[in-house]
Amino acid sequence: MIRVDDPFMGFLSEHAFGLQRRVYTPDLYQAFCDAVWDYYHQHKRAFVWRETTNPYHIVVSEIMLQQTQTLRVVEKYLNFLAHFPTFQALAQSTRQEVLAQWVGLGYNRRALALHEIAQKVVHEYAGVLPDDPLVLQKFKGLGPATSASIVAFAFNKPTTFIETNIRSVYLHVFFNGQVGIADKELLPFIEQTRDLVNPREWYYALMDCGVVLKKLYPNPSKASRHYARQSTFVGSDRQVRGAIIRYLAQNTVLEKNKLNQLFPKKRQELPFIIEGLVKEGFIVDFGDKLQSA
Repeated sequence: MIRVDDPFMGFLSEHAFGLQRRVYTPDLYQAFCDAVWDYYHQHKRAFVWRETTNPYHIVVSEIMLQQTQTLRVVEKYLNFLAHFPTFQALAQSTRQEVLAQWVGLGYNRRALALHEIAQKVVHEYAGVLPDDPLVLQKFKGLGPATSASIVAFAFNKPTTFIETNIRSVYLHVFFNGQVGIADKELLPFIEQTRDLVNPREWYYALMDCGVVLKKLYPNPSKASRHYARQSTFVGSDRQVRGAIIRYLAQNTVLEKNKLNQLFPKKRQELPFIIEGLVKEGFIVDFGDKLQSA
């Protein structure tokens, strides 16, 4: 049942016949776009990274926003830019300095990827971020979707990509009531409806529509073939990994005995967790103690 406060209620009601029979006309696509823009113009969210087209700022925000809620990112984003205001400043910093400013965001490999992105931009592109998503995909930590989103937001170029809120919109509108929908089935609709003149705000508008849909309905993304419930954080290996990295971002060494005391229930897993962090380049294992790499 479609909620009365659904931004697409009018569109879904008016075009129910065509949608059910999969008759997608230019008028239908235009009506969908109108519904997105109408909602956005009345309810658009304000974020500091939406107020800039600085490529470096956009890269930082897009990496931070991966798998992290927007409200958690705002303060970290501002603090990070205060410490590392440019690609050059970030490239010249140490891993430990970067991780120290990343504490609280989780998924710390993103911080190291961002550090390497800055170094690559400075050393291989004279400090200028490329505006081609195919080039950006060669950077560590930048997959197809993130590369395309960076180009759309930083350079206002009409790329095509999917993220969780955009996925929710197209599942809700064009695959309502269906399950197991793959992203490749959504891409033609995203391609067909993208705004060629103002792709930057178009994607902001889609994301804002997706956010409200998640408030109105049980997570629309559950209809996606790629949906996976995130595992519990407390007591997980991720929690231990984060604790080790966070401690070493602020201290010189971490005694393994201290780690055993902090996580007595994870003693069997600790050697494997430490081994993984060493292989990923986060830490150095000196036998009885750990240090940042």
